[in-house]
Amino acid sequence: MKIVTWNCNGAFRNKFENILDFNADLYIIQECENPAEAKHQKYKDWAENYIWIGDTKNKGLAIFAKPEIKLKKLDWLDQYQDHSVKHFLPCSINNEFDLLAVWTHFNNSPNFGYIGQLWKYLQVNKNKLNKTIVAGDFNSSAIWDQWDRWWNHSDVVNELEKLGITSLYHKFTGEQQGKETSPTLYFQRKLERPYHIDYVFGAQKFSEKLKNIEVGQADGWLNISDHMPILCEFSVD
Repeated sequence: MKIVTWNCNGAFRNKFENILDFNADLYIIQECENPAEAKHQKYKDWAENYIWIGDTKNKGLAIFAKPEIKLKKLDWLDQYQDHSVKHFLPCSINNEFDLLAVWTHFNNSPNFGYIGQLWKYLQVNKNKLNKTIVAGDFNSSAIWDQWDRWWNHSDVVNELEKLGITSLYHKFTGEQQGKETSPTLYFQRKLERPYHIDYVFGAQKFSEKLKNIEVGQADGWLNISDHMPILCEFSVD
């Protein structure tokens, strides 16, 4: 099984063919158009099996799957107290495991932007994270932890680990959070501003079956997006 997550930086209708060589079973794509409202026929034809959410038809979060895979959107809570959080897209994969697609936003929150949004989401959905993969653009890194917050990147990583869900990149490479050698973002597409802010976390069954993990290289992807794709390959059906 192969899973890819990638923030395409918009206009996915013109970029989706760049990911076809991965031959992945599941693609988690941030900043993509809603295929149902797209006018690009090739994109619509390719996107025959998907779930999408977004604020506008031109930029949202989607899970695309091979035709034979059964996707079922799950009804998880997206409100923390009186505030909606975004964007989180939970779905069931073949009724075998759950996938939570992530694209965190500032969401007009003075205190809980980006990783704070995921922290809030976890508070109301912890009991649902079982046999789960959590993947996407977190817009976050341990290098931005602040001492006076309890929803730092490291706090979210620790909360997931308490649920038995670990970062597969760090498990595979042995690198520490905040000290990654493979950037997933080049801010403003500048090579001198690299960050690692995209992740794939998985429950124990996935970390045990992880065969390979790859992060795209700048020379192959920077001309179409500021983010690099992450490919995870598992030795499971």
